[in-house]
Order: sequence, then structure tokens, then C-alpha cells
Amino acid sequence: MDDTSKQFLDVLGHDGEPLGMFYTGEEPAGGFAPKPGPPVSAELEKAGKIDWQAMWGTFSCVMGMIRLARKKGTAAYFEAARFGCLGGSFYLGFHQPQLDFIARYVSSGIPGTQVHGERYLRSPEVARRLFTEIPPRPAPARFCVFKPVSAFSPGETPETVTFFGRGELLSGLGFLASFVTDDFEAVMSPFGAGCSCMTTWPLHYLSQGRLKAVLGGFDPSERKFLDTDEMTFTVPYEMYQLFLARWPESYLVTDTWEGVRKKIARSRQAWGPGTNATPKKPGAFSRLPALLFSR
Repeated sequence: MDDTSKQFLDVLGHDGEPLGMFYTGEEPAGGFAPKPGPPVSAELEKAGKIDWQAMWGTFSCVMGMIRLARKKGTAAYFEAARFGCLGGSFYLGFHQPQLDFIARYVSSGIPGTQVHGERYLRSPEVARRLFTEIPPRPAPARFCVFKPVSAFSPGETPETVTFFGRGELLSGLGFLASFVTDDFEAVMSPFGAGCSCMTTWPLHYLSQGRLKAVLGGFDPSERKFLDTDEMTFTVPYEMYQLFLARWPESYLVTDTWEGVRKKIARSRQAWGPGTNATPKKPGAFSRLPALLFSR
């Protein structure tokens, strides 16, 4: 990691490393990727030619792959033949339009079947409206890659940068987004799957000429792949560069932020590392059955 980024993350109190996302025609030399899956498209769905058994046999969540990459400090990558999840395939730009099955799956389900639906949206019609209003950009290259910002070579530039953190850290990032852009609504928190908040939504705002950070992590299905109380904060690379250039002029150098940094340290001591870690001091929530928090 270069000294500029390291100094910024140190002052921010970030003990990990943000992930950059970009598209490339070159497969990473190492990292995590889903198993190859069957071809998918709306046309194949209408013709009844999708191999659903093979689909579920190769299922893996984009956020799950990213979680593995974070733990090992390497890359997570995807392509049209190795997408892992139908939702992720859509949001990463590997197939459009989204399947009718997914519109039903994320909402009210399919009557008379075992597909009861996730009930994240009220109806398939509302889900279809979401997919229509934020059509993901078609993947501009074969592979979509997420990897630590320090792993980018001189010829590579991330399109988005995602931080992972709890409340105090997010307060630093949230106000900094407004500081560097002079935009009082610099942070957006739209509805969407975890991977959409790291890709589709920030790119959607950029396509409208709007430089926006996206606060994510609200998707209940992604929570198992985030640390306890952890959220995502994704910014376009342009905003990340502004962070690096302008943070020394901001509140991050004040006594107020030094007080917040002490709370960040206390939070780290209380929770420790690891997905869904429990507090070192047992509390009411730590006694609840793990089943309550499973998908």
C-alpha cells in the first residue's frame, strides 16, 4: 500500500484495507471465484431451458466470495460462466434483463411451490420496477474483480472502492464524503442486494453525473458475510482520490475525531475480528440461537 493511502487509513482508524472493483480481460493469478454454472438468460427461462438443478448446485453469493478474499487478502472475481448467483450475475452486468424467477424469489414467491420468497419487496411487480430503474451496465470486460487497493498494478484503476466498518468508522467516511464534494447529500443508501451497493448503485449515480457514496449492508441475506455490526461504504474512485487529497484539511485532524478514534479502538476490543463475532462480554443478543440470524 502506498504511503498516502496508509496514512489516510491510519488516521481514519481503519484496521483493514478497502477493496477496489474493476473489469479486466485478464483472469487474476489467484483468488476466489464461483464454480462454472449453466448459461442463463430471460430467453432460456421463457423456453424452459435453464438447468435449475445445476444452477443451485453451483450457487455461491458474491458477498461470500468477497468475504473469503478479505480474509486471505486476495481477489474475488466473476465472469458470465462463473457468476455464482443469479442476482449477482445481473448486478455485475453479465446478463440482462433479470429473470422472472428472481423477481418472484426476492418478493412474494411462487404460489403452489416451495419458493416462498424472501419478502424483501412487496410484489414481483415492484421487484421488476427495481430491475428496470437501475439496469446494470453490461460488463465491459470478461472478469469483474474485487481486490485490495494495494494489489492494483500501475496499469489498473478501480472503478469503485469499498470500505468495511462499524458506526464510528462510517461517521468518518460519511462526513468526509460531504467535505470533499460540498454535497450535503453525498451519501445514498438505496435498496438493493449487497453486491449492488458495491457496483450497480454507485455506477448508476455516476452515469447520471452524480458523484455519490453508497452505504450498504442492509440486505439481510448478506449479513452472514459481514462482521457483526459491520456495514459497507462504497465510493467511486474519483471520490476516493478526493479523500486522499483533502482529508488533511478536514475534521480528521481535530481533537473531535481523536475522540472517535478511541471509540473505534474500544469497538475493536469488544468485538474482535471474524464474521458474526460475539462480544467478549456476553450480552442478551449473544445468547440468542444462531438459527435466528441464518438465512
